[in-house]
Amino acid sequence: MTTRTGPLKGDHPIEGREDLLAVFAGGEKPREAWRIGTEHEKFVYRRSDHSAPAYDAPGGIRDLLTEMVSFGWTPVEENGNIIALTGPDGAVSLEPAGQLELSGAPREHLHETCCEAGRHLAQVKAVGDELGIGFLGLGMWPDKSRADLPVMPKGRYAIMLSYMPKVGSLGLDMMLRTCTIQTNLDYESEADMAMKFRVGLALQPLATALFANSPFTEGRPNGFLSYRSHIWSDTDADRTGMLPFVFEDGFGYERYLDFALDVPMYFVFRDGRYIDTSGQSFRDFLDGRLPALPGERPLVSDFTDHLSTIFPEVRLKSFLEMRGADGGPWNRICALPAFWVGLLYQPDALAAAWDEVKNWPIEAHQALRDAVPKLGLRAPTATGETLLELGRRVLAIAEAGLNARGKLNASGDNESGFLDPLREVLASGKTPAERLLESYHGEWAGDLSRIYEEESF
Repeated sequence: MTTRTGPLKGDHPIEGREDLLAVFAGGEKPREAWRIGTEHEKFVYRRSDHSAPAYDAPGGIRDLLTEMVSFGWTPVEENGNIIALTGPDGAVSLEPAGQLELSGAPREHLHETCCEAGRHLAQVKAVGDELGIGFLGLGMWPDKSRADLPVMPKGRYAIMLSYMPKVGSLGLDMMLRTCTIQTNLDYESEADMAMKFRVGLALQPLATALFANSPFTEGRPNGFLSYRSHIWSDTDADRTGMLPFVFEDGFGYERYLDFALDVPMYFVFRDGRYIDTSGQSFRDFLDGRLPALPGERPLVSDFTDHLSTIFPEVRLKSFLEMRGADGGPWNRICALPAFWVGLLYQPDALAAAWDEVKNWPIEAHQALRDAVPKLGLRAPTATGETLLELGRRVLAIAEAGLNARGKLNASGDNESGFLDPLREVLASGKTPAERLLESYHGEWAGDLSRIYEEESF
């Protein structure tokens, strides 16, 4: 989740609707300036007993962040606690139960993205060796209950942990027990944003299936391939889901703004602290009628904070976030941006991907999203074929898109090699979760502790 790491450039009071729309329009960039941002989370555990370390325990999360400063990171504090780090490779931050996230810097091509991920993982593993902690690449804690997990000292999380149970039964699981990989991408214009949003949203269930990696809950199979994806279906209906209006004629900044303004607030950040505004209306805030801050009107930074508390399958800020994938091992960190860059950053690929889904009824998108957490690649699409069949064509489109980009590394390789983990999934027809279940029922003989050996970084 988003962590404040400093003041927002150009922050000012919101005078009207145009200031809000300018947040989206301000993200427009010419094609040559498009960049790739990759975020990936991982679970932190003690190697001695696989427990999740508390923030302030010896060798815990605070010590992990403190030790990482030696690699050139700058600490970000809240109430005297280090809660994030900033540096040339982006930002390192904490999820609610101590999951460690790298929000990578904007990169020109995937070779840079993968080098960045490699640097980060080398750093955390070096610190982990000192502190006796490891890092697990999965979509959900396989063996931990909520009660087993610590809570990080971040003000926004205290507010969210209090509010979540009021609006859904699984929101605390989302916060405490899940990890994801995300890709952030640019757009050239409002029309380009709308096309990328539609393709990204329509194919998000395919990404969920390809990266499905959360089949265990509290030590046993849970009946899902991506339980992380299922969790989002009962987290908070006001701020999650497939957003059917995206597929309607005329979709653009105005329509997304209306949606965002209708999402209840969580907080307002003032003078270094988070003020609880949970359930209150940003529209009232615009009119100076927010109960928590009577008479005060919002800044642009308040709106950008509010946008960061909206969690649909694709999210618009001043860029687009692809949010459908479970956390996973090193090679799948690089595979997710490769998948979306191949589809969305090359015009012919984007058009071909849209051709695959443009005639689907709006309700078919929701039906596919509902089916995929359990069925994975076997989920039926609007045409009656499975996601596996669709996925093979879509991956070929992504490969063609990456080939056409022609971004080469020093060895002369283009970016399409980063799709190899997905090629393997589609060739076998088995999601990562299904392979884990095979191991659990086979060579592991029901001993889920083996997952720490197999799936750690």
